[in-house]
Amino acid sequence: MCENDSDNNQVISQDNGDTQSQNSRHLIHCLNIIGQIEGHYVLDKQNKTTQYEHIIPALVAIEQDRSVKGLIIILNTVGGDVEAGLALAELIASMKTPTVSLVVGGGHSIGVPLAVSAKRSFIVPSASMTIHPVRMNGTVLGVPQTLSYFSRMQDRIIDFITRHSKVNGDTFREMMMNTSELVMDVGSVVEGEDAVKLGLIDSLGGLGDALECLYDMIESSPQRYENDAADYNGGKYGSKTD
Repeated sequence: MCENDSDNNQVISQDNGDTQSQNSRHLIHCLNIIGQIEGHYVLDKQNKTTQYEHIIPALVAIEQDRSVKGLIIILNTVGGDVEAGLALAELIASMKTPTVSLVVGGGHSIGVPLAVSAKRSFIVPSASMTIHPVRMNGTVLGVPQTLSYFSRMQDRIIDFITRHSKVNGDTFREMMMNTSELVMDVGSVVEGEDAVKLGLIDSLGGLGDALECLYDMIESSPQRYENDAADYNGGKYGSKTD
């Protein structure tokens, strides 16, 4: 992180391998989402994980830091906790900071909404994305309420993905419920070029393409903070009173 950041933010940066370059065209933050997304339960130590309780404050710090002009999110994840991943995706989608995502290796399972949550998404040709129904580990009660819960969770994920990408909802649902492709599971695997053709990802490209896109977004967008005081005092967030 920047030299003048707090010690807490420096710890977050080191734990997640995040970097900021001071000698660049614009100051941007690189956020890694790798391995398995760890949610409410601690995973085994041998698993490479992304802990959402570390990512949330990092996103808050990036959004409020006036020196950071953009955020690039690098994804190579097998998926993980559904609610944690969807929470992170919603936070990224709601940011005013220009954001670009890049899928390398894999953006599987709950990694799909994370990939499309950025304002612009990229994928390298060799990367893949696995689309499958919501699953749950551990004891599950075989009652109608459980199936209803899974269905509603699945609808939330599909709704988020279709709102933040160009993929057709019916097509995506069909791919999710495909029984002819995966040997031990239900779903589909989409490779880089096909993900773009489906409208799931915006563009095929690598790191240079993603950075160039992010620079263009920064230079073409208005300053994030120039109207904050006017919005606050003018009543957008409620009148300021003594």
